[in-house]
Amino acid sequence: MSRTLTAETVSSTLEELRKRVRETGVPVSFEETVRAVTEACWKLHRRRIQRVLNGTGVILHTNMGRSPLIPDAWDAVRDLNTGYSNLELELQTGKRGIRSGLIPELLRILTGSEAALVVNNNAAAVLLVLSALARDREVIVSRGQQIQIGGGFRIPEILALSGARLVEVGTTNITTLSDYLSALTERTALVLVVHTSNFRIRGFASQPSVRELSSRLPPTVGLVVDQGSGVTRERIPGETPVRTYLEEGAHLVCCSADKVLGGPQAGIVLGRQEWIQRLSKHPLMRAFRPGKTILSLLEEVLIRRVDGLSFTESVYSIPLEDLRRFGRKILKGIPREAADLVGAFGTTGGGSAPDEKFRSLAIEIRTEEKPETLLRRMRDLPLPLIGTIEEGKVRLNLSTLYGENPVEVRNALLAVLNLPEGAGLQERGEVQEVKNPENPLS
Repeated sequence: MSRTLTAETVSSTLEELRKRVRETGVPVSFEETVRAVTEACWKLHRRRIQRVLNGTGVILHTNMGRSPLIPDAWDAVRDLNTGYSNLELELQTGKRGIRSGLIPELLRILTGSEAALVVNNNAAAVLLVLSALARDREVIVSRGQQIQIGGGFRIPEILALSGARLVEVGTTNITTLSDYLSALTERTALVLVVHTSNFRIRGFASQPSVRELSSRLPPTVGLVVDQGSGVTRERIPGETPVRTYLEEGAHLVCCSADKVLGGPQAGIVLGRQEWIQRLSKHPLMRAFRPGKTILSLLEEVLIRRVDGLSFTESVYSIPLEDLRRFGRKILKGIPREAADLVGAFGTTGGGSAPDEKFRSLAIEIRTEEKPETLLRRMRDLPLPLIGTIEEGKVRLNLSTLYGENPVEVRNALLAVLNLPEGAGLQERGEVQEVKNPENPLS
């Protein structure tokens, strides 16, 4: 934590103990003092950004950093980030250049876009588009797409911040093409189509496609899609790839780099060259532009994505038999009555494919301890182990643990179960099926 912060924590803890002694007259032992100082330091240390083991089955878990980076991409940019780089230096001329590297070309291959621009995150991408293209003008948004995602990001508030005026059309479940066309005025700048992120409206619901909107909107009105998830080539149920929206006529598409795309946190705007140029010249672009670490990582990840490597898709495609073998490695040393394999489901997460699941396996922990207490103790481990509660039991989904060192996971389980290493070594048999396959995450 640093010597200075530790000393400050020790001093403040001692002062609290002195205050208690002054108020109560009860002395504090040396052992109690050491324990109080240790607990205060440990509590502060737990706030550090640190590695955890993700046993939730949510691939793109926002609270755990969304998509893990490809390790060799991280290694590839180490030297340029610990030294100097040509971030804004054009090597051919020796003059100042544009901080983009190969990113626009790689995104063009991956998505079919004419041009691309990278900012800090997708919220910044949407705000930049609205500020640069619709300030003091009108933006049409369906009522069913005026969403709020995690952290309080609300579409109406972003519109207000940008200086654009929100024009609502349709209803929560039904918005027609004529609703959009009837709302057009000489002040209309954009039609904004928003990815509904972490929910779906089912049943009696409809919304015109981007192709339908594009074919009927006048050329003076821009069509912008907040795609969000960053799906490019992946086949993920319920998600529309960026390329599809561009082919259907969207002028611009905004998405995240750290979701399905598998890169660092960044926002990407893709689309027509003239529109991207307008964004790049806006004053907000300087405030939103990423630094060398983000851009170099994104460039390396995109090289691998263009060549077909996808972290998210690879998790979807792990064979159940491979998960079973992995689970058995973890469970060596743990008695069956304490933990065993059961059927489970995983999900994409990060606001992507919110109601789609895929088959997985999980380790179910079987103790008399309250599930909430067990989860808390798992989080308190030196290497925190994060699980979920399903059917009254704590479970660790193997889809998001796959690739971790099984010995590390096993030692974490032994610690929370208070079992010695090597206890009850056994071979594992058949996996129990999920009791409620229609609602496995309930």
